[in-house]
Amino acid sequence: MTVNVETRHAIHPEHAKGMDTAELRKHFLGEGMFKDGEIRLIYTHYDRFTVGGAVPAGGALTLDKIDETRTATFLERREMGIVNIGGNGTVEAGGESYAMKQGDVLYLGKGTGAVTFKGEGRFYITSCPAHHSYPSRLITVEESNQVTMGDPATSNKRTIKMFIHPLVMESCQLVMGYTSLEEGSVWNTMPAHVHDRRMEAYLYWGMDEDSRVLHLMGEPQETRHLFVANEEAVISPTWSIHSGAGIGEYTFIWAMAGDNVDYTDMDFVQPSELR
Repeated sequence: MTVNVETRHAIHPEHAKGMDTAELRKHFLGEGMFKDGEIRLIYTHYDRFTVGGAVPAGGALTLDKIDETRTATFLERREMGIVNIGGNGTVEAGGESYAMKQGDVLYLGKGTGAVTFKGEGRFYITSCPAHHSYPSRLITVEESNQVTMGDPATSNKRTIKMFIHPLVMESCQLVMGYTSLEEGSVWNTMPAHVHDRRMEAYLYWGMDEDSRVLHLMGEPQETRHLFVANEEAVISPTWSIHSGAGIGEYTFIWAMAGDNVDYTDMDFVQPSELR
Protein backbone atom coordinates (compact mmCIF):
# COMPACT_ATOMS: atom_id res chain seq x y z
CA MET A 1 0.00 0.00 0.00
CA THR A 2 1.45 3.36 -1.01
CA VAL A 3 -0.77 5.54 1.23
CA ASN A 4 -0.41 5.21 4.99
CA VAL A 5 -2.40 7.30 7.46
CA GLU A 6 -1.83 7.75 11.19
CA THR A 7 -4.40 9.47 13.41
CA ARG A 8 -3.35 11.84 16.20
CA HIS A 9 -5.98 12.81 18.78
CA ALA A 10 -6.03 16.21 20.46
CA ILE A 11 -4.20 16.55 23.79
CA HIS A 12 -5.36 18.79 26.64
CA PRO A 13 -2.62 21.01 28.13
CA GLU A 14 -3.21 19.49 31.58
CA HIS A 15 -2.47 16.08 30.07
CA ALA A 16 0.69 17.33 28.35
CA LYS A 17 2.13 18.53 31.67
CA GLY A 18 2.56 14.95 32.83
CA MET A 19 4.12 13.56 29.64
CA ASP A 20 7.67 12.24 29.52
CA THR A 21 9.93 12.62 26.48
CA ALA A 22 8.66 9.50 24.73
CA GLU A 23 5.01 10.55 25.13
CA LEU A 24 5.69 14.09 23.89
CA ARG A 25 7.37 12.72 20.79
CA LYS A 26 4.58 10.20 20.22
CA HIS A 27 1.85 12.85 20.24
CA PHE A 28 3.52 15.97 18.83
CA LEU A 29 6.42 14.91 16.58
CA GLY A 30 5.96 13.72 13.00
CA GLU A 31 8.77 11.29 12.17
CA GLY A 32 9.40 9.14 9.10
CA MET A 33 6.96 10.96 6.82
CA PHE A 34 9.24 10.86 3.78
CA LYS A 35 9.79 7.33 2.48
CA ASP A 36 10.57 6.40 -1.11
CA GLY A 37 7.54 5.09 -2.97
CA GLU A 38 5.00 6.07 -0.32
CA ILE A 39 2.55 8.75 0.78
CA ARG A 40 2.50 9.04 4.56
CA LEU A 41 -0.07 11.24 6.30
CA ILE A 42 -0.78 12.26 9.89
CA TYR A 43 -4.47 13.07 10.29
CA THR A 44 -4.87 15.20 13.42
CA HIS A 45 -7.86 16.22 15.50
CA TYR A 46 -6.48 19.77 15.74
CA ASP A 47 -8.86 21.50 13.32
CA ARG A 48 -8.72 18.22 11.29
CA PHE A 49 -5.34 19.41 10.01
CA THR A 50 -3.32 16.85 8.06
CA VAL A 51 0.42 16.80 7.37
CA GLY A 52 2.51 14.30 5.46
CA GLY A 53 4.99 13.49 2.76
CA ALA A 54 4.93 12.00 -0.75
CA VAL A 55 8.14 10.66 -2.28
CA PRO A 56 7.50 9.21 -5.76
CA ALA A 57 11.26 8.50 -6.19
CA GLY A 58 11.05 8.83 -9.96
CA GLY A 59 7.71 7.06 -10.20
CA ALA A 60 4.14 8.16 -9.54
CA LEU A 61 2.01 8.20 -6.37
CA THR A 62 -1.68 9.12 -6.19
CA LEU A 63 -3.63 10.45 -3.22
CA ASP A 64 -7.34 10.04 -3.86
CA LYS A 65 -9.36 8.60 -0.97
CA ILE A 66 -8.64 7.80 2.67
CA ASP A 67 -10.96 6.13 5.18
CA GLU A 68 -10.41 8.85 7.79
CA THR A 69 -12.41 11.52 5.92
CA ARG A 70 -15.22 9.22 4.66
CA THR A 71 -15.49 11.29 1.49
CA ALA A 72 -15.33 10.22 -2.15
CA THR A 73 -11.96 11.93 -2.55
CA PHE A 74 -9.57 13.41 0.01
CA LEU A 75 -10.10 16.93 -1.34
CA GLU A 76 -13.89 16.72 -1.64
CA ARG A 77 -14.28 19.03 1.39
CA ARG A 78 -10.65 20.10 1.84
CA GLU A 79 -7.93 22.36 0.48
CA MET A 80 -4.24 21.47 0.26
CA GLY A 81 -0.85 23.14 0.28
CA ILE A 82 2.19 21.30 -1.11
CA VAL A 83 5.86 22.32 -0.81
CA ASN A 84 8.53 20.60 -2.88
CA ILE A 85 11.57 20.19 -0.62
CA GLY A 86 13.44 17.89 -3.03
CA GLY A 87 14.45 17.76 -6.69
CA ASN A 88 12.32 18.71 -9.68
CA GLY A 89 8.92 17.06 -9.70
CA THR A 90 5.39 17.31 -11.02
CA VAL A 91 1.97 17.33 -9.38
CA GLU A 92 -1.09 16.49 -11.45
CA ALA A 93 -4.52 17.49 -10.16
CA GLY A 94 -7.82 18.77 -11.53
CA GLY A 95 -6.76 18.10 -15.11
CA GLU A 96 -3.66 20.28 -14.77
CA SER A 97 0.04 19.46 -14.47
CA TYR A 98 2.25 21.62 -12.25
CA ALA A 99 6.05 21.46 -12.59
CA MET A 100 7.60 22.21 -9.20
CA LYS A 101 11.18 23.13 -8.39
CA GLN A 102 12.58 22.99 -4.87
CA GLY A 103 10.87 25.61 -2.71
CA ASP A 104 7.81 26.07 -4.93
CA VAL A 105 4.36 25.83 -3.32
CA LEU A 106 1.16 24.49 -4.89
CA TYR A 107 -2.31 25.33 -3.58
CA LEU A 108 -5.15 22.96 -4.49
CA GLY A 109 -8.69 24.10 -3.87
CA LYS A 110 -11.67 22.21 -2.49
CA GLY A 111 -13.04 19.60 -4.89
CA THR A 112 -9.88 19.27 -6.98
CA GLY A 113 -10.03 15.47 -6.95
CA ALA A 114 -7.18 12.97 -7.06
CA VAL A 115 -3.61 14.27 -6.70
CA THR A 116 -0.67 12.51 -8.39
CA PHE A 117 2.96 13.14 -7.45
CA LYS A 118 5.73 12.39 -9.96
CA GLY A 119 9.46 12.78 -10.45
CA GLU A 120 12.30 13.40 -8.03
CA GLY A 121 10.44 15.79 -5.74
CA ARG A 122 9.97 15.31 -2.04
CA PHE A 123 6.53 16.76 -1.45
CA TYR A 124 5.43 18.06 1.94
CA ILE A 125 1.63 17.94 2.19
CA THR A 126 -0.64 20.05 4.40
CA SER A 127 -4.43 20.03 4.29
CA CYS A 128 -7.44 21.28 6.23
CA PRO A 129 -11.23 21.46 5.78
CA ALA A 130 -12.55 24.10 3.36
CA HIS A 131 -15.99 25.67 2.94
CA HIS A 132 -15.40 27.27 -0.48
CA SER A 133 -13.57 26.30 -3.65
CA TYR A 134 -10.77 28.69 -4.56
CA PRO A 135 -8.72 28.31 -7.76
CA SER A 136 -5.67 26.08 -7.59
CA ARG A 137 -2.41 27.93 -8.06
CA LEU A 138 1.32 27.28 -8.29
CA ILE A 139 3.33 29.92 -6.43
CA THR A 140 7.05 29.99 -7.23
CA VAL A 141 9.68 31.24 -4.79
CA GLU A 142 9.95 34.44 -6.84
CA GLU A 143 6.19 35.09 -6.52
CA SER A 144 6.15 34.75 -2.72
CA ASN A 145 5.85 37.79 -0.46
CA GLN A 146 9.20 38.09 1.31
CA VAL A 147 9.94 39.90 4.57
CA THR A 148 13.26 40.09 6.43
CA MET A 149 13.09 40.28 10.22
CA GLY A 150 15.32 39.96 13.27
CA ASP A 151 18.87 40.99 13.96
CA PRO A 152 22.27 39.25 14.18
CA ALA A 153 22.62 40.68 17.69
CA THR A 154 19.70 38.52 18.83
CA SER A 155 20.68 35.56 16.61
CA ASN A 156 17.39 35.60 14.71
CA LYS A 157 17.86 37.41 11.41
CA ARG A 158 15.60 35.57 8.99
CA THR A 159 13.64 35.82 5.76
CA ILE A 160 9.96 34.91 5.81
CA LYS A 161 8.48 33.78 2.50
CA MET A 162 4.67 33.86 2.38
CA PHE A 163 2.91 31.71 -0.22
CA ILE A 164 -0.64 30.69 0.75
CA HIS A 165 -1.29 34.00 2.45
CA PRO A 166 -3.77 36.90 2.04
CA LEU A 167 -0.99 39.10 0.58
CA VAL A 168 -0.48 36.56 -2.21
CA MET A 169 -3.75 34.65 -2.77
CA GLU A 170 -7.09 33.63 -1.25
CA SER A 171 -7.74 30.43 0.67
CA CYS A 172 -10.35 29.24 3.17
CA GLN A 173 -8.36 28.36 6.29
CA LEU A 174 -4.91 27.35 5.14
CA VAL A 175 -2.02 29.78 5.58
CA MET A 176 1.46 28.59 4.62
CA GLY A 177 5.00 29.75 4.04
CA TYR A 178 8.49 29.14 5.27
CA THR A 179 11.26 30.92 7.11
CA SER A 180 15.01 30.63 6.51
CA LEU A 181 17.61 31.68 9.06
CA GLU A 182 20.65 33.63 7.90
CA GLU A 183 24.15 32.38 8.58
CA GLY A 184 25.01 32.84 12.25
CA SER A 185 21.36 33.13 13.31
CA VAL A 186 19.76 30.16 15.05
CA TRP A 187 16.62 31.36 16.86
CA ASN A 188 13.23 31.18 15.16
CA THR A 189 10.02 32.82 16.40
CA MET A 190 11.45 34.59 19.42
CA PRO A 191 9.74 36.24 21.23
CA ALA A 192 7.45 33.22 21.23
CA HIS A 193 3.70 33.44 20.86
CA VAL A 194 0.46 31.50 20.97
CA HIS A 195 -2.73 31.96 18.96
CA ASP A 196 -5.82 30.35 20.43
CA ARG A 197 -7.70 30.86 17.16
CA ARG A 198 -5.43 28.64 15.05
CA MET A 199 -3.34 25.51 15.33
CA GLU A 200 -0.01 25.27 13.52
CA ALA A 201 2.47 22.73 12.21
CA TYR A 202 6.19 23.15 11.59
CA LEU A 203 8.37 21.10 9.24
CA TYR A 204 12.13 21.52 9.61
CA TRP A 205 14.26 20.92 6.52
CA GLY A 206 17.53 21.83 4.82
CA MET A 207 19.50 20.45 7.78
CA ASP A 208 22.54 18.18 7.91
CA GLU A 209 21.87 14.60 8.95
CA ASP A 210 23.46 15.09 12.38
CA SER A 211 21.97 18.53 13.05
CA ARG A 212 19.00 19.10 15.31
CA VAL A 213 16.61 21.91 16.23
CA LEU A 214 15.69 22.30 19.88
CA HIS A 215 11.96 23.02 19.46
CA LEU A 216 10.25 24.63 22.44
CA MET A 217 6.58 23.84 23.01
CA GLY A 218 4.01 23.78 25.80
CA GLU A 219 2.12 26.45 27.69
CA PRO A 220 4.18 29.62 28.24
CA GLN A 221 4.46 28.93 31.97
CA GLU A 222 4.92 25.17 31.49
CA THR A 223 7.33 24.71 28.59
CA ARG A 224 8.61 21.45 27.18
CA HIS A 225 11.02 20.63 24.35
CA LEU A 226 11.62 18.28 21.43
CA PHE A 227 14.87 17.61 19.57
CA VAL A 228 13.88 17.59 15.90
CA ALA A 229 15.82 16.19 12.93
CA ASN A 230 15.71 17.09 9.25
CA GLU A 231 12.32 16.52 7.55
CA GLU A 232 10.51 16.05 10.86
CA ALA A 233 7.39 18.00 11.81
CA VAL A 234 5.98 19.36 15.05
CA ILE A 235 2.22 19.53 15.57
CA SER A 236 1.55 22.65 17.61
CA PRO A 237 -1.81 22.98 19.46
CA THR A 238 -3.42 26.35 20.00
CA TRP A 239 -2.28 26.45 23.64
CA SER A 240 1.38 25.82 22.84
CA ILE A 241 4.24 28.14 22.03
CA HIS A 242 6.40 27.19 19.05
CA SER A 243 9.94 28.44 19.03
CA GLY A 244 13.36 26.93 18.67
CA ALA A 245 17.09 27.14 18.05
CA GLY A 246 19.07 25.02 15.63
CA ILE A 247 22.56 23.69 15.06
CA GLY A 248 23.62 25.19 11.76
CA GLU A 249 21.50 26.16 8.76
CA TYR A 250 17.81 25.25 8.59
CA THR A 251 14.44 26.31 7.24
CA PHE A 252 11.04 25.68 8.77
CA ILE A 253 7.74 25.48 6.92
CA TRP A 254 4.84 26.91 8.89
CA ALA A 255 1.25 26.03 8.09
CA MET A 256 -1.86 26.79 10.09
CA ALA A 257 -5.64 26.56 10.09
CA GLY A 258 -8.44 27.81 12.32
CA ASP A 259 -10.82 30.73 12.70
CA ASN A 260 -8.96 33.28 10.57
CA VAL A 261 -6.17 33.75 8.03
CA ASP A 262 -4.60 36.74 9.80
CA TYR A 263 -0.89 35.92 9.98
CA THR A 264 -0.36 38.73 12.51
CA ASP A 265 -2.94 37.31 14.97
CA MET A 266 -0.43 36.36 17.68
CA ASP A 267 -0.38 36.68 21.46
CA PHE A 268 3.28 37.34 22.17
CA VAL A 269 5.12 35.97 25.18
CA GLN A 270 8.33 37.77 26.12
CA PRO A 271 11.38 35.69 27.12
CA SER A 272 11.15 37.01 30.66
CA GLU A 273 7.65 35.49 30.95
CA LEU A 274 8.63 31.98 29.86
CA ARG A 275 9.09 29.22 32.42
